[in-house]
Amino acid sequence: MWYVYIIRSVAFPDQEYIGATTDLKQRFADHNAGRSSHTSKYMPRTLIWYCAFPDKQMALAFEAYLKSHSGRAFTRKRLTRPA
Repeated sequence: MWYVYIIRSVAFPDQEYIGATTDLKQRFADHNAGRSSHTSKYMPRTLIWYCAFPDKQMALAFEAYLKSHSGRAFTRKRLTRPA
């Protein structure tokens, strides 16, 4: 199972990160332990949304969509609430 997730900085609520992984619990722990250069500056993080996918290709395609301009608009409108 693959997961696409969105995490948000607690201290800087406008800082969100979108990622994909097979082990959501471990990846979230890695983010909050500073093991990711992309998210270590804005720790701690909170998980605000995730979705499970049956295969890697579907998950990575949806992650790429969420990172696109229209995907970010979809995220703000449908998946998350403003901080």
